[in-house]
Amino acid sequence: MAKEARAEYCDMVVGIGGGKMLDIAKAVAFYAELPLCVCPTAASMDGPCSAISVLYHEDGSFDRYLMLEKNPDLVVVDTNVVAAAPLRMTVAGMGDALATYFEARSCVAAHGANEHGGAPGHLALVAARACYDTLMEYGVAAKRDLKKGRTSPAVERLIECNTLLSGVGFESGGLALAHAIANGLTILPECKAMHGEAVAFGLVVQLRLERAPELDHVLEFCQRVGLPTTLEELGLGEISDADLMSVADAVFRNERNMANEQAKVTKQKLVQLMCEA
Repeated sequence: MAKEARAEYCDMVVGIGGGKMLDIAKAVAFYAELPLCVCPTAASMDGPCSAISVLYHEDGSFDRYLMLEKNPDLVVVDTNVVAAAPLRMTVAGMGDALATYFEARSCVAAHGANEHGGAPGHLALVAARACYDTLMEYGVAAKRDLKKGRTSPAVERLIECNTLLSGVGFESGGLALAHAIANGLTILPECKAMHGEAVAFGLVVQLRLERAPELDHVLEFCQRVGLPTTLEELGLGEISDADLMSVADAVFRNERNMANEQAKVTKQKLVQLMCEA
């Protein structure tokens, strides 16, 4: 597609759609060396504002992060368009945003690196914390209003949280175990969870590992908005021990994120925690 863009003398790449579409647009703009406009049609993930494109294998399993030279030149978010997306997508975006603060906090504690190789700054932590606070205050109300077809102030705050605050927070704050688990789960063909849903599950596992005091609040929030916190809720209740170990292997291959996890964990312990969650 990048070759086609150059051959047609395109002036700009415009990505309109969900997470995978925007990842494609980012990669095309990167390889074609063209300006990029991003127009998310759902608040289902925190990638629109970031300088990262997630690449997948043909079978849908996670491949790697493509680190771009710059963030999108323009990000256009139409509240009415995003609010009309399937509700499950917006809730999944809550799961992605919910992990932002805890992963950035872990990155700081582990003296790790953010998504561009630097140390997490104070602004990154402020944005990441704002994600958690916004979700706790407006998340449930926003879902209720979206079900009724209303674009209320709570919906506006949620869309900003899922796209901008979480985008700044994860990119500048860093990712840890929650995203490593979400990426690891993509090796299972039977896992039909959206990215943010898998991240929510991964976050519960991370907080159990860290014995975080916020665990109960996170579990309660997930229950109220409908985010999965167990293998059964992910549709993986019958997963075998061998498959779980394969997931653990994939998690540990995500060395970039695992290096930011403050709590030490073995593959065997990770499998145990995933079964407990």
